[in-house]
Amino acid sequence: SSGINAEWPLRPGNMRKAIAKRLTSSKQEIPHYYLTIEVVLDDLLSVRSQLNKEGAGNFKLSVTDFLIKASSKALLDVPAANSQWADTCIKQFHNADISVAVATDNGLITPIVYTANNKGLKQINSDMSELKSKAAEGKLKPHEFQGGTFTISNLGMMGIQQFTAVINPPQSCILAVGAPQKKMVPADNEKGFEIKTVMNVSLSCDHRVVDGAVGSQWLDSFKGYLEKPLNLLL
Repeated sequence: SSGINAEWPLRPGNMRKAIAKRLTSSKQEIPHYYLTIEVVLDDLLSVRSQLNKEGAGNFKLSVTDFLIKASSKALLDVPAANSQWADTCIKQFHNADISVAVATDNGLITPIVYTANNKGLKQINSDMSELKSKAAEGKLKPHEFQGGTFTISNLGMMGIQQFTAVINPPQSCILAVGAPQKKMVPADNEKGFEIKTVMNVSLSCDHRVVDGAVGSQWLDSFKGYLEKPLNLLL
């Protein structure tokens, strides 16, 4: 053998070209920084289980549905995070339109759950099911994936414990969600510890719009909704 590794040139499709252009632009033009926290999920998983039991097979809420709802409520609590840099001004939005990263055979696409702050978990779940089906079939219309005010990227189902994501321009924040894992934490009991289900989330922020204190406030609000999930139902 000659030891030469043959190249196999692949022609990128339009979607891959668009992804490459947008993400290169994002990394070159947006001053990213990253904040990571740990969220305890036990109460959320319990509420999810109860609601799914009540649904009697008519729906099956996912953890992502809760993440979308919690993100939308936190964006209303901390509106500076629900903003975009526009050179001559900063655009701030009244509603939370949540883009969710979905992997397809042709590449990554981010369908949008519009006004998630005004929707219940069941409606969010229904919207996501429809959007995922359309994404898989390549049938999303432009308005269903172009826009949004905030993005969630969840790689937890692939076993990724923690990662940081590239901001989806012109948005100012993207939340990277890792896999739930069991962890021993100190507790006031005989053993001195208990086992909790925890999850790491990392928020990538555009420093032109979202300062560190604002990003921290958003994460604190988000964490509060996930750890006291009944507040999501109010």
